[in-house]
Amino acid sequence: MATTLRWLGHACWLVATGGKTILIDPFLNDSPTAPVKAEAVKADFVLVSHGHFDHVADAASVANRSGATVVANYEICEWLAKQGVTSTQPMNIGGAIDLPFGRVKMTIAHHSSVLPDGSGGGNPGGFVLTLPDGKIYFACDTGLFYDMKLIGAVGLDLAVLPIGDRFTMGPDDAVEAVKLLQPKRVVPSHYNTWPPIAQDTGPWAARIKAETQAEPIVVAPGGTIKL
Repeated sequence: MATTLRWLGHACWLVATGGKTILIDPFLNDSPTAPVKAEAVKADFVLVSHGHFDHVADAASVANRSGATVVANYEICEWLAKQGVTSTQPMNIGGAIDLPFGRVKMTIAHHSSVLPDGSGGGNPGGFVLTLPDGKIYFACDTGLFYDMKLIGAVGLDLAVLPIGDRFTMGPDDAVEAVKLLQPKRVVPSHYNTWPPIAQDTGPWAARIKAETQAEPIVVAPGGTIKL
């Protein structure tokens, strides 16, 4: 069965692969663009890239209800354990772990990371998922950085990049990121949740087609992509 990705709005994604479901950066109940609430989402694994509320808000509730294992940096895992999460896989930048669905590597991200209660959230990160039918890079919240060229050297089937600007890369830098990463396909994320990060994906997708070899894919919240 092919891997599928469903965009749940903002930077939240639901990946189904190899009979397992992976929820990334769960922000659902307070998200104005999420097509579902956290109570409707079940996951085997929850990946959290950094500590900001709009990425970690529903991690504990989903994990506690569904018995999911949380994969995040050490600080976030410790914070979630205090909220009753009993199964975690702590890791850090540059590290990789094997899980039942494939291999997860945590990459650098240029951002900040403070947990909702003000405590330190460790280093922000992104994820490369190596799955039986391909490799996906979730840049998560980040600015442009040249080491994306090294991340892309593994051969990416899909890159998920923020384009919202203000707090992350904007459309222009996301085009430059695609030139460094050289994925087969690219999908935008972290935009149109609120007016400060509103973007028109049309011009961005046109530039991806004109300036890179990647295929741009744009989906609305709730939309699905096959790897």
